Amino acid sequence: MSSEETKLNHDDEALKEKVLDAIKTIYDPEIPVNIYELGLIYDINVFPVNNVHVVMTLTSPSCPSAGTIPGEVEQKIREIEGINDVSVELTFDPPYHQDMMSEAAKLELGFL
Repeated sequence: MSSEETKLNHDDEALKEKVLDAIKTIYDPEIPVNIYELGLIYDINVFPVNNVHVVMTLTSPSCPSAGTIPGEVEQKIREIEGINDVSVELTFDPPYHQDMMSEAAKLELGFL
């Protein structure tokens, strides 16, 4: 790997960390845990020219926050300096299950 490729990979990882930090500030209004710890984020990809694609789900297809959480994810990521474009893909495959929560989320919600 060339030094240029190493720099690009490092830059992509640094940007991905900033995206993750932004996502961790978003909470489901009905649950006092951020959406990342809840397991709602399936994938984060940073592509060349700082385009970000997020694949996420909600706790259920009929979640009352279905209209707001994906938009909030997009908005928070767009606020990061250097981001070019953001797309948020909402999926229900695989369906959300409480096992997707982090240990910290399970502890916070009294599941442990």
